Amino acid sequence: MPPAPAKGARPGPRSAPARARPVTRRTDTKLHTICDGRGRNLATRVTPGQDGGTGELIGLVDQVRVARPSGRGRPRKRLGHLTGDKAYSSRANRVALRARRIPYTIPERADQQAGRARRGSRGGRPPGFDRDRYRQRNQVERLMNRRKQFRAVATRFDKLAVRYQATVTVADIFIWLRAKPDRSRGDPGNTP
Repeated sequence: MPPAPAKGARPGPRSAPARARPVTRRTDTKLHTICDGRGRNLATRVTPGQDGGTGELIGLVDQVRVARPSGRGRPRKRLGHLTGDKAYSSRANRVALRARRIPYTIPERADQQAGRARRGSRGGRPPGFDRDRYRQRNQVERLMNRRKQFRAVATRFDKLAVRYQATVTVADIFIWLRAKPDRSRGDPGNTP
């Protein structure tokens, strides 16, 4: 016969004493972002910090919706050009971008270059790389720095990734609202 529960204790499995243990919470995350040429966010994904970035590129490209200049009609889904860093340099990403007819500038990693050289003439031609266009990639870095002006984005105290994504979205809305309006190329006020 089991022992009788203590006075005031609930009967059943809940009456077992609760063990105190330290709560370790891992909040390392990565923000994968696509922005326009002026450093305004077009699409963002939050992933665990230990995950690689290569597999996230195509999902980001699929999230992009660019409004038409007139503001009417369906938004454009195809990017005019994509510039990425070496983390997104994979054959699968290049094939997927070519299939979507999106021109891209992504530098090749050193291990990919060595593998191509090791295969000799069967290694194929190196992918095209436009150095001048690649210099414009700093717009993404500037966007990340603008996001870090918001303390909640910089410190990442949110426990759930969904809430952190919402915090980043609110910061991006403020960044869009603070941005200067687009001007046409013929506008004399467009010069620095």
